[in-house]
Amino acid sequence: MQTFKPFYIARLPRILFGRGRLNEAPALIAGYGRKALLVTGKQSFFGTPGWQRFIVALAEQGVAWQHCTVSGEPSPQLIDATVSRFRSENIEVVVAIGGGSVLDAAKAIAGLLPSGDSVMDYLEGVGRNKTYRGPSTPFIAVPTTAGTGSEATKNAVLSVQGPDGFKKSFRDECLVPEFAILDPDLLATCSPALIAADGMDALTQLLESYVSAKANPFTDALAWSGIQAVKSGFFAAWRGVEPDAGEGRAAMAYAALLSGITLAQVGLGSVHGLASPLGAFFPIPHGVVCGTLVAAATEVNIRALQAREPANPALLKYAQVGRLLAGDDALDDQQARDALIALLADWSDSLQLDRLGAYGIAEADFPLIVANARGSSMQTNPIVLTDEEIGEILARRI
Repeated sequence: MQTFKPFYIARLPRILFGRGRLNEAPALIAGYGRKALLVTGKQSFFGTPGWQRFIVALAEQGVAWQHCTVSGEPSPQLIDATVSRFRSENIEVVVAIGGGSVLDAAKAIAGLLPSGDSVMDYLEGVGRNKTYRGPSTPFIAVPTTAGTGSEATKNAVLSVQGPDGFKKSFRDECLVPEFAILDPDLLATCSPALIAADGMDALTQLLESYVSAKANPFTDALAWSGIQAVKSGFFAAWRGVEPDAGEGRAAMAYAALLSGITLAQVGLGSVHGLASPLGAFFPIPHGVVCGTLVAAATEVNIRALQAREPANPALLKYAQVGRLLAGDDALDDQQARDALIALLADWSDSLQLDRLGAYGIAEADFPLIVANARGSSMQTNPIVLTDEEIGEILARRI
């Protein structure tokens, strides 16, 4: 009989999932007020015919709107400037339609509009260490990519890039969206390269939360379902050949949502521990970090577990995922773990994800990266890795 240890599930958004569900957003927005702030990317939704239909529908609901765009990963300076710009506009609801960076930026903006505080008051690890008490402006998240799962989380990831850079979170349950609207049709404009990087981000988040030191039966069930969806839909979405592509996009939107839910509940692991300094110090997209490191990180984790914690349940979980993704239930546990490592490496190569060296990362940078890799994500890795083991993950993909 399975042992059920105590666990805690944090607040989740209300979720609307399905093709065409963006059409329901204007009425939902109107339910929060008549003055909305729309946050988009510079092109992803703002530059499509869907934008015009959307703002016409808002007008029909009697909603007036202001608009701002986010390009690239958001910085604290962008957040503070946007809050200052719109605080006097009496915004009643913030709506983000875009990728993970857009959603993270809008989440932070919504959280700070009522007070006008600087996000540096609350940014973990680098801020002024004030306690955020809300309230947040009501926030509706509409992802146009399938990767970060930000539509289901309480954290807004902000970055300053460069030698003294950082990548840290503004985090509180008040920031969880009121609604997450997932319309897989919005993924149709994503390039194959974006589908590849975002899909590997979602898969990595699902795998890392499945083997997390804080994993529980609730999150395990969601992570497993998400990994099944990745297996069924990832490459169909990436190839973009209809009609399979449409179902593939739906599968990946679902997988990304579940990855956001599970990471928010039980944390991540070594790949995301490394993603923080890599994204802060170098111009490498987050999804590329995940896709290029996940095979090496999985191999290093498995070897460390076998050597130091052979009874750790993560070893069995890695084997379960290996059998699922390889499609072979006859594999024994070691064969399944080997198959998982090989498959993840093959996917990284097939999807043409860059190695670290393509972004100017060299072995001389490893000590700085490793020294800054032990943030919150590394805390839930299934085993504590040595500096040498973390460096080995990087060395495998230089």
